Amino acid sequence: MNKHAAMKIIFSSLGTILLLFVAVPVLRMLFSASPATLVSTAGEAGVLGSIALTFRASLWSTVAALFLGIPFAYILARHNFPGKQIVEGIIDIPVIIPHTAAGIALLMVLGRNSLFARITGISLMGTEAAISCGMFFVSMPLLVNTVKDGFNLIDNRYEKTAMTLGASRWQAFWTVSLPLVKKSIISGSILMWARGISEFGAVVILAYHPMTAPVLIFERFQSFGLAYAAPVTVILIILSLCIFIVLRLFGRKTRRKKYD
Repeated sequence: MNKHAAMKIIFSSLGTILLLFVAVPVLRMLFSASPATLVSTAGEAGVLGSIALTFRASLWSTVAALFLGIPFAYILARHNFPGKQIVEGIIDIPVIIPHTAAGIALLMVLGRNSLFARITGISLMGTEAAISCGMFFVSMPLLVNTVKDGFNLIDNRYEKTAMTLGASRWQAFWTVSLPLVKKSIISGSILMWARGISEFGAVVILAYHPMTAPVLIFERFQSFGLAYAAPVTVILIILSLCIFIVLRLFGRKTRRKKYD
């Protein structure tokens, strides 16, 4: 056996261990509930409502991050300025801190007794907006960093060439840079949406009611045990897998058309 073959076997074995570590618990969960139980649980209005709320709130947070995050990622990728490393560190804070701490931090800013509430007279606690804010806070770094890395991979000479041909900086951004990072934007959006769907710690502090799917799963597990929480978990996993497989296939189909 040559060294190349040995390396391939070792690396494949290590990858198999990693894959099994993820796949076995998921598969065990998927087969933990009978089809009849899943159908019955899926028909419950509370379950459907919580899942719909989860997907919708995460979508709103992702749309907001696209609007705010793409320009910011472009600035971080294209420009150096004093304190840039500090700014990048601040963006990464939600990834580092416990998400319950993130929820408490947001509660101090958006809660009923916060300066925001006193000035605006608006209380976001217990609303879909609060849920989206929690999801935005903890998952936004995934989108910003993915898009920033995409911009970093593009030589800025493309923009300069467009500007020498008469394009303004705005036109160079919209017609040259942005299309070239389309794949990164799609990947970052999918990652952020998925992370938002799974968020529990920040959301449960900002809005226990209405319940998102992770909060509902926790509430059922705490009150009635594993057998009552598992069917909701399985339904959420199946729906998430189906949606993200479709998104991945759509992205692959789009890339194929681009190169045909």
